[in-house]
Amino acid sequence: MGRNWVLFLFAGLLVFSACSNSNSYAPKPRGYFKIDFPEKAYQLYSKDCPFSFEYPKYAVLQADNSADTQPCWYNLSFPQFNGRLHLTYYDVSSKKEYENLVEDARTFAFKHTVKANAIDQKRINYPNKKVYGIYYSIEGNTASSVQFFLTDSVSHYFRGALYFNERPQYDSIQPVVAFIKKDIDRMISTFKWKN
Repeated sequence: MGRNWVLFLFAGLLVFSACSNSNSYAPKPRGYFKIDFPEKAYQLYSKDCPFSFEYPKYAVLQADNSADTQPCWYNLSFPQFNGRLHLTYYDVSSKKEYENLVEDARTFAFKHTVKANAIDQKRINYPNKKVYGIYYSIEGNTASSVQFFLTDSVSHYFRGALYFNERPQYDSIQPVVAFIKKDIDRMISTFKWKN
């Protein structure tokens, strides 16, 4: 009878401990795929256009082939991230054209206001290279996360806009955006006009 008592006590403790742990169950948080980022390395773009800059070696710079393309329009593709930085250049022939291009950049950035959590603007100012502009950092589930323009305020205008080829979900692409922003910062800091 002593042995049955021990087995009964052991079985009771086992049932009691199993029941008491059921209240502490919590579902695992949603996870995302681990992203392997390449090592930062850059190369110089300095071809037939009136500007030069450094861009990442793991990105592919291709001439834009859309229907309304103009000379010195490019797409800087990031194949491993399914994204691209669309780059456009304009020769500026008048003050009115310059003002229109600057206003277009602001309009394009603020079109994302509906879905954006925040749009931060930062001035770009490299007077020794005559490179000026505005950098728009757009947070939220928007089509574009980064936009910027560069100008010499006289005859050159260069614009960039970052897009991803998938439905925007800022919380999942945020690490990639942060990684590419460093490449865009490098592009801007090394940007030069040729004349």
